[in-house]
Amino acid sequence: MSLGSLARVMLLVWTIALLSGSTAGAEVAVSANDGKPKLTDGVVTVDPNRAPDNIVILDLKGPMPKVIATVDNVPTSVVGPPTSVAITPDESLALVSASTKVDPNDPTKFVNDNALTVIDLKANPPAVIAKLEAGPGATGISINKQGTLALVANRGDGTVSIFTISGKTVTPAGKVDTGNPKSVPNHPAISPDGTFALLTRSGDHMTTVLSIDGSKVEVTKRNIFAGLSPDAIEITPDGAWAVMANIGMGQGDADTISLIDLKANPPRVADTASVGQSPEHLTISRDGKWIAVSVQNGSNRPGVSGFASPVGLVQIYTIKNRKLVKVAEAVQGGWPQGVAFSHDGKTLLAGNMVQKSVWVYSFDGKTLKKKGEVPMKGGSAGLRISGGN
Repeated sequence: MSLGSLARVMLLVWTIALLSGSTAGAEVAVSANDGKPKLTDGVVTVDPNRAPDNIVILDLKGPMPKVIATVDNVPTSVVGPPTSVAITPDESLALVSASTKVDPNDPTKFVNDNALTVIDLKANPPAVIAKLEAGPGATGISINKQGTLALVANRGDGTVSIFTISGKTVTPAGKVDTGNPKSVPNHPAISPDGTFALLTRSGDHMTTVLSIDGSKVEVTKRNIFAGLSPDAIEITPDGAWAVMANIGMGQGDADTISLIDLKANPPRVADTASVGQSPEHLTISRDGKWIAVSVQNGSNRPGVSGFASPVGLVQIYTIKNRKLVKVAEAVQGGWPQGVAFSHDGKTLLAGNMVQKSVWVYSFDGKTLKKKGEVPMKGGSAGLRISGGN
């Protein structure tokens, strides 16, 4: 081998080594994994043999997602919607919230947490670069399409924390108060143009419109009433619709998802569809055509309740004539959480707590088929891909 050929080979080896553990050129999804809870016949306790909370970064390019990196000791929690992780539009940062932690005074109990962790996804390997504080019970996170503002819902005190983003610097910028400390805010979905957000509130069963002007966020007088305990919410890429999961009261009754017409003045519920017990999360494909819903289906319920099931469900809907129309359904793991579409909409990820994995499905517009799973260290409590809100 000539010296020139040897140099080229060495350069290739060096480049591969440099990119190993990096998100360069990847289509990134992040699973935030909660190692703390243990579910036994519908009862959640602190797992004494728990793994540390962590995130797993996945590359969705290719036939199956590939683990790029794992970052340990990133606090997170299954309490609240599975939007406890969010990715900036340029895929440079991930923000991860933690609504609960193990009580330092009693290791058998959970208490509110307020942690917000900033991870540099472009570092090699990805690493934590900041640890910030939101409010008590910090849960659902939304980042605007401009990548300059993040909102975090605080279940514990009825507020939303505001953070500005500049490059890799995330800075606290105050709070907005819902006016009800028991409103239990879950998730603020920011509109594509960044001028407003829809904040779900499971404590008082409403969704509030927030106005946004730069880093100034205010509660408006418009509240939307769709169903019991509104939880996860997402807005279509064109800003025409929002779809919301009403998680219900967890008593075995069939619960719903709602379609909100954002072109109407004022915005209003256009349709509501029954999906089964406890729709935990939903997501919308990048083309706005498909809605994926994660349904607990009684998989976290005690057997004696009469409502228990060994499996959760994943369902696909579309919007037709101002109605939510079901397209497909497949079995999911137990106590299911987040769902996320690949950029082309042909792959769907679905996280679960019982199997401690992310299940991978193919979707062809008609049929949803499981094609594998990726194991996690802890239950997949939060799951997002860049571009979600």
